Amino acid sequence: MRGVSCGSYSKLSKKKLTLAIPLVMVLGLIMGFIADVRFLSALIIPMTLLMVYPMMVNLKFQELLNVGDKRLQLMALLINFTLIPAIAVLLNYLFLKDIPYAALGLLLASLVPTSGMTISWTGFTKGNLPAAVKMTVIGLILGSLLTPLYASVLIGQSISIPMAKVFSSIIFVVFLPMVLGFSTKKYLVKKYGQPHYQQHLAKKFPPVSTLGVLGIVFIAMALNAQLILGDPMLMLQYLLPLALLYMANFVLSTLIGKFWFNRGDAIALVYGTVMRNLSIALAIAMTAFGTQGSQIAIIIALGYIIQVQAAAWYVKFTDRLFGSPQAAAV
Repeated sequence: MRGVSCGSYSKLSKKKLTLAIPLVMVLGLIMGFIADVRFLSALIIPMTLLMVYPMMVNLKFQELLNVGDKRLQLMALLINFTLIPAIAVLLNYLFLKDIPYAALGLLLASLVPTSGMTISWTGFTKGNLPAAVKMTVIGLILGSLLTPLYASVLIGQSISIPMAKVFSSIIFVVFLPMVLGFSTKKYLVKKYGQPHYQQHLAKKFPPVSTLGVLGIVFIAMALNAQLILGDPMLMLQYLLPLALLYMANFVLSTLIGKFWFNRGDAIALVYGTVMRNLSIALAIAMTAFGTQGSQIAIIIALGYIIQVQAAAWYVKFTDRLFGSPQAAAV
């Protein structure tokens, strides 16, 4: 793929993901229906590390030193850690109050903001890329630290939240891969140089992470196939609050961005608040909650379908909403 630009390569990856996740979900359901899949539980931890570690390698921690976009970052924090969790709690009350583990899945999806997709979609639409990178780093660290506390306060009355296990899981699936990713990048840059790393090595990691995502989605669907296929309406019951959460997030972030920020900052704000880190949410669900983890993971896995499809469509309307990059530069 020597002649393919980084942007077009990323677009191709996102397009494949929109097709691959529904396909893997169906395959997982089929396998879980026709075979004994309990052995798949042993693959949860390896697949989790395969999913999380590669995306940590390209994380740019140095962006935390940039303090020139304080108002934008504070607004992203307000949306990510106050408004969206509040909307998730409301939707849980309206649609999922009798299904506590599904409610926890929706809450987890709302509590871990920003992912690598925040950066790539902001780049596609010529938004403020450094601000998006900073949102990703802050959102990942802060979301990982706050998730157990939020979950305990907001849903701890319905189900028991194993706080120690959740914290240890976050250390294992977030901070350990973060240290390993940082060390890996430092080693590769030292050995090959920054230009070679950026041009040839950096793009090799995201596809590996995608394999981990697909593996975890497959396992979650296979382990719950009997439950889902025994009650097909369950999927619709999960999809509705999830779709409403994303719709509310897009509308809220778009309006705030349009009226309070310039074009580049507005785009970064939208993708820095809408693109949830579903990989981390999945990892926490599957490693911290034992046998119930795969039930929690169903609604998070469905989030991939909505999130990627919605982001792809939103790109088409970006210039109409915020103006073209050329007009913004004038």
